[in-house]
Amino acid sequence: MEAAGRLGWEGRHHRVLGDVWWVQGDMERAEAAYLAARSEAEEHGVVGETAMVQAHLAFAVSFADPLRADDELDLADRLLSRLSLRSSEMTARIAALVRDAGVAADLPDRAAVLLAEIGVSGISYAAAKLQLALCFHHAVLDAQDDLATTITLLRELTQSGDYAYYIEIAHFMADLPLPEHTARARWIDGERQTRDRWRHLVTARRSRLGTAR
Repeated sequence: MEAAGRLGWEGRHHRVLGDVWWVQGDMERAEAAYLAARSEAEEHGVVGETAMVQAHLAFAVSFADPLRADDELDLADRLLSRLSLRSSEMTARIAALVRDAGVAADLPDRAAVLLAEIGVSGISYAAAKLQLALCFHHAVLDAQDDLATTITLLRELTQSGDYAYYIEIAHFMADLPLPEHTARARWIDGERQTRDRWRHLVTARRSRLGTAR
């Protein structure tokens, strides 16, 4: 957060802030940051950055508002279709999985296809992000066995330490206690509030689907 305040446009400060806030489960602030980043990119006429930010915006919106996510994903697809930004394309496709979490019966199959493509592309961070999307899906469905399997895969993908906080987020989604020896992130607003935000995203999706548990 402190570093982002000093980055300026050249350092893509608003996009960095968006990346910080969605991890905290604060999609409202993440969306605001990404919208500011998109506007700034448009003002500077940088089409690649505009498309990249739009994919990130669609990802954040997909957690909180799957209906609005349709429009954001459509825009991301249009912007990306003119470019060759494989990483951002992966982000948009993962966002589509998040949008459909708890609804699409074929979501695990779609995720498996995308995971294979990620493996070929070499965009390693996307594999962990995809597994986190699957955790959200399983948490919404309260599919505990599937969730446990996905968390195990996620743990393997993050054992280097990169994106290790995804493990915590997965447990927050399902309101599960953290296993002993789990690496703990320093959450901006504290662990309790971050856990509550992620859990709320799950329960809100369940309420939207009429499957409250």
